Amino acid sequence: MGKVLATCISEIKGVQKRNVHKIHLIEDYGIEGDAHAGKWHRQVSLLSWDKIEAFRRKGAEIDDGAFGENLVVEGIDFRTLPIGTKFKCNDVILQLTQIGKECHHGCAIFQKMGDCIMPREGVFAIVLHGGEICEGDELEILSYPLRVAIITSSDSGFAGKREDKSGPMIEKIMTDAGYQVVDTMILPDEKDQLKAAMAEICDSNRADLILTTGGTGFSPRDVMPEATKEISQRDVPGIPEAMRAYSLQITGRAMLTRAAAGIRERTLIVNMPGSPKAVQECLEYILPHLEHGLEILTERDGDCGRK
Repeated sequence: MGKVLATCISEIKGVQKRNVHKIHLIEDYGIEGDAHAGKWHRQVSLLSWDKIEAFRRKGAEIDDGAFGENLVVEGIDFRTLPIGTKFKCNDVILQLTQIGKECHHGCAIFQKMGDCIMPREGVFAIVLHGGEICEGDELEILSYPLRVAIITSSDSGFAGKREDKSGPMIEKIMTDAGYQVVDTMILPDEKDQLKAAMAEICDSNRADLILTTGGTGFSPRDVMPEATKEISQRDVPGIPEAMRAYSLQITGRAMLTRAAAGIRERTLIVNMPGSPKAVQECLEYILPHLEHGLEILTERDGDCGRK
């Protein structure tokens, strides 16, 4: 839990922000009256109060808003939080979209002190729900982003003889969707090795979701479905069934995939296709529904009937 110590705006870009003590935030826009508001990913800037105080102890005489921050908050170290983290203050909900930014060495603070903390300590957010924030209000961390690990099963990829394109495709889609990618790896098509890697991620609670790519076909070396089923404690047949049904509208060869899905502890494992094109098609199709299932699995949402 954090406490808002200052609410700052500037009506003109390039002019230092000043504390106005109370701000009105507009959904998907930013702060009313602030020059940096707009339909982009840096609608609100936040800075931890202790980082400002540490800078002041170096001899800097600075007012609230001097670094370009809209919100000065005590009690939360924003720099340590992952992209996608959501905050709540009164009716306002913010989502973290960027950590730090490029420093313009022409800023007054840098010219005077030879340093500026905003590029490494400041964070930026979008407004998911509007409302008012005043000095003294409490800002809480509402939720962290769901965590995903990505495993590519490929003998040639593991040996460095073939570029893995599907793994990076999954990483981009999941990052764009607000997930935190906690691990990526390429492993050979060895069942025991695949089982060990997936089980370790699940048992250590390192990820809420494991997405695998490759190893789901008819080749004798394709063993990802078997590895998944052998470590799963509960099967989730609906996900691969849905992907096959969707893909069959695109190509009849979709019937040949043996992809599986299952749950171990509180981690969902889903086998994706091996080709980047098929990965994109299937993942974008299941992703909206996948998030709801993960919220239930991780007990972020216990209402199975929510639409």
